[in-house]
Parts: sequence; structure tokens; C-alpha cells
Amino acid sequence: MRSFVACVVVVTSVLGVAHAEPDSLDDLLGPREIAVGEAMRASATGATAIGLNPAGLPLNRELVFEGGYGYRQSDSASLIGVSACDSTNAVPGCFFYSYAGSNPELGGMAMSRTTHIAGSSLSRQITPRVMIGTTTKYFRFDSNVMSEEKKSGFSFDLGATIRLTELINLGVSGQNLWGTEDSTQFPKAVGGGVLARPIPIFALSFDSRWKTDGAGARYGGGAELFLRSASYGFPIRAGAIHDNELAATYVTGGIGIANIKWGIDLAARREVKGGNETMMIASMRFYGPRMPAPGVQ
Repeated sequence: MRSFVACVVVVTSVLGVAHAEPDSLDDLLGPREIAVGEAMRASATGATAIGLNPAGLPLNRELVFEGGYGYRQSDSASLIGVSACDSTNAVPGCFFYSYAGSNPELGGMAMSRTTHIAGSSLSRQITPRVMIGTTTKYFRFDSNVMSEEKKSGFSFDLGATIRLTELINLGVSGQNLWGTEDSTQFPKAVGGGVLARPIPIFALSFDSRWKTDGAGARYGGGAELFLRSASYGFPIRAGAIHDNELAATYVTGGIGIANIKWGIDLAARREVKGGNETMMIASMRFYGPRMPAPGVQ
């Protein structure tokens, strides 16, 4: 009987932290995409393209180095990411590294999970309005949480971006479509999104994502208002997310500041239905020489 009760306690504890399980679909995201409800598949550039859609890299012309840190309260997770992206050549690309470490409490015991991801993204502009891209990732997952296996291997993403007009973009992508190891922390998923920019300083976006195992869908949308002064830009972002699998709804928001040499972005995500998860994330970018973008930012 004691063993049975202990098992029930442990299982209940594991289910209780389901919102905070490691998932590459979320842990690779940065402050800009989180702030607008994760809705940037149609306009992903720089480090944003790594986690959402590598095809978007040619949307601008820049050399940028970025580092970020995030903290997720529900499982005391630290999220660290660094990247170098160059979209000034014929085949834009990024190199990146990401670390996620958490210490969930299960049945009163402190556990630990760590995920290391390193890889590269490459894109190619097929026509002035059509771009394709791919991301190759090496991952290593370690955990002492019950039933979670240590895993390592390679995984691959694909994406495409279409500029329908100067004001509207479409984006589609698939994450972890192929891999050398099956891992629940790297689930297969497909997603799509749309971006509309009715005026140069204002953009609206909507995304959806489905896990291919039928576990559920995640929908998000948001807006960005980019205010400018003589030397600086000030993005203000807000959005919302709903996840069917988790029966959870989130509100998101963020601010930033940027000039021609550097930029800082801050964002937060708060669960308002289905739980009480809170995440804060920030990043800083340093730019090299820029070139004119092909019609969009």
C-alpha cells in the first residue's frame, strides 16, 4: 500500500509540472517572437529564424551577433542562447548554441534536466518573393526525472517564406521532421503564419502550430508598433497564445531599443488560464555592416 501511495504521489507530481517539461519548440524562442505571441513564422529574421522558420533569413541584410537569457518560474529554468547570423551573402545562415537547465520539484525531491542544442540554419532566396531554408541541430538531453531517458542525436527543420505583396508575408515550417533519435523533448511539428504590415511602423501577425502526433495545436497572434527617433527605434509588442494540449492561455508583451550598432529586447509571458507559469527573457544584439533589405524589414 505504501508503494502504491508513493507511486501516486510521484505520478501526480510529474503531471503537475507538465507545463514546464522541456520542449525544443518553445525553449529555442527568443524575446521578439515570444512578445508577439510566438507569431513570427512569416517574418523570422536573425536568431528568430532559428526556432521558427529558417527561410526568413534573406528578408533583411545584416550581420548580427546575439546573446540572450530567460528564466521560467514554474520549474526554475534558465534558458541561454547565443547566435551569429549573416544574411549579407547569397546563402544567408546562422550558427547557434542553446542551453536549457531546470530544477523541478517532484514529490518533494529536487530533480534536474539539462538540454544542449547546437547547429546551423541556412536559407536561399529562390525568386524575389520565395525563400526556403533548413536548420540542422545536434542535441543532448540529460535528466534524472523518472521515466525521462537521456538522449542525443541530430534533428532537422525545413521552412518556406513567401512575400505575397510588399505588405503581406506567408510562412510555413516543420520542426524536427527527421532525426537520428526519437525524443519527446524534440517532437515533430508543422506550423504556418501570416504577417501584415499596413504601415511601415505597425505589423500584425498570426501563427498556428500542430504536433504531428496529434497531441494538440498552439495558436498565437500579436502586434508590433515600432516608434522611431532620430537615432533610435523603440518596438512595443503585445500578443496572446492558446495551447489546446495544455488547455492553457497566455498573454505576452515586450519592449526594446535599437540603433544601427546594437539592440536590446525584453519580453514576458504569463499564463492566465490553466496554470500560473511566468517567463521573462531578454537579449542583446550587436550589428556588423548592413545592406538594404529586399523590400521588407
